[in-house]
Amino acid sequence: MRLTALLALPSKVIKLPHDYRFGTSRPSTVAAQKKNPPGKRRSKIFVEPISKDEWAYFRGDTVEVLFGKDTGKQGKVSQVIRARNWVVVENLNTHYRYVGKSGNYRGTYVPSEAPLLLNQVALVDPTDRKPTEVEWRYTEEGDRVRVSLRTGRIIPKPVFQRRDGIVPEQWKDGPKDTSVEDALERTFVPSLKTFQEEIMNAMGIVENRRHRKSFWY
Repeated sequence: MRLTALLALPSKVIKLPHDYRFGTSRPSTVAAQKKNPPGKRRSKIFVEPISKDEWAYFRGDTVEVLFGKDTGKQGKVSQVIRARNWVVVENLNTHYRYVGKSGNYRGTYVPSEAPLLLNQVALVDPTDRKPTEVEWRYTEEGDRVRVSLRTGRIIPKPVFQRRDGIVPEQWKDGPKDTSVEDALERTFVPSLKTFQEEIMNAMGIVENRRHRKSFWY
């Protein structure tokens, strides 16, 4: 377990305007702020409302594209934007653009995945690797799971993976990782002395000089 995981603070809540248009970039990034400059009015986008309890797509799921140029291809979901009912699939529905264009240099031609709507993809049943519709149900133990409507098999949720690719449950401490005991150990001793006085006591410095009296008229 890393020290950052133990001492992680809650992220700062950003209050967004009512006409904010969500994209593939996080609202706190510069790219999102350039697309949503203050004072700019953009046309309203209507999105089919899907409650949090009914949402069935998560990062790490394997889906199959149902429409478009990549119809029939399968890939892993790398990003989910619930505000727009979007999912981004690795290496699918890509478009190419130039990055770093300046002067006579035309830039680097790189691929970029465009988001897909939920009605353009379907979850893949791990038993036969075919697309299927899913439904939330409860097991005998009371666990809420996704069930394939075609085969009746459970489609497990992917393990939580951080943006840096680390799965907390599968993480193993290395020689350079801070242990939990060291991270929680209290080493600070409160004192009424100033920082300079603490250094003098630690180094054995004795200061006998006193400030001269000053008078204000």
